[in-house]
Amino acid sequence: MGVHAEYGYVAGYLLCSVVLALIILLLSYLLILKQSDLEKVSAYECGFDPFSDARGKFDVRFYLVSILFIIFDLEVTYLFPWAVSLDQLGTLGYFTMMVFLIVLLVGFVYEWRKGALDWE
Repeated sequence: MGVHAEYGYVAGYLLCSVVLALIILLLSYLLILKQSDLEKVSAYECGFDPFSDARGKFDVRFYLVSILFIIFDLEVTYLFPWAVSLDQLGTLGYFTMMVFLIVLLVGFVYEWRKGALDWE
């Protein structure tokens, strides 16, 4: 089996995925009831009427904490594959991940000391 055949499987998978997504979108557009009322188009805020404009400004700390969470969450996802294949990686793989974790810890301590994680 050549390399081109393997790419053919990937291309076929992608083609099927795109076609299926388009069919689902088309069916949802054709089968939906197009009746809207005030309840459907009004903003929903946990069962309460909205207090102010939905486009109100948020404090930048909200975005900072969410971005930091995403960054650390994505970095921690490297731990699972590393732990699963640790016996194959050997000593070099172990110490490489320890360096990665130390850099991660230094970044976390830096952010904590700078007050990036404080809500005030």
